[in-house]
Amino acid sequence: MNPGWIAQDEFDRVVADAFETLPGWVREAMRDVAIMVEDEPPDGAGPEHGLLLGMYHGVPLTRRGARAAGSMPDSIVLYRRPILRAVRRRADVSDRVRAVLLHEIGHAMGMTEARLREMGVH
Repeated sequence: MNPGWIAQDEFDRVVADAFETLPGWVREAMRDVAIMVEDEPPDGAGPEHGLLLGMYHGVPLTRRGARAAGSMPDSIVLYRRPILRAVRRRADVSDRVRAVLLHEIGHAMGMTEARLREMGVH
């Protein structure tokens, strides 16, 4: 899909709607994780093959203690243009956003890439 077909504000609403569909316990677990949207990943970031659709930055909940004063919050970043390039139809955007969001939340909860694949969250 042409990455310009969905504007930033509309994409932000899709992300917010996807988050709201998650179970309450997941939303509560992510209360201290900032969820953001950027157009593209930073240069040099991402897998050797394929598109980088999202990224979790932080310490997973399974390894986290008390947050140090003044430290930056953990974050999940969804990359709008790669996600739009990864879908064929506008109708598929919401499903792809939700899948990427779930994948990155899995990382925030301490799941490895292998475990997420086993669970079908990729």
